[in-house]
Amino acid sequence: VQAQFESRANTNCVIFTAIKYKTQVVAGTMYFIKVQVSDAEYVHLKVFQSLPYENQGPSLVSFQTGKTKDDPLTYF
Repeated sequence: VQAQFESRANTNCVIFTAIKYKTQVVAGTMYFIKVQVSDAEYVHLKVFQSLPYENQGPSLVSFQTGKTKDDPLTYF
């Protein structure tokens, strides 16, 4: 989902490393992921992965910027 995030946030990330994640089961799986995008900046991503039989890749639902390493990863 890096390309989806970069397009929607109008940025290019040199670093894009998932640090932590939580899941929520819906009609598929919703992932809440803390991603490091620079030395001191993090973003929280909300990513939906549909059920396997639908044969679709993950899609970026929403994101929150301006996060730090210590910000708690919450459902949003």
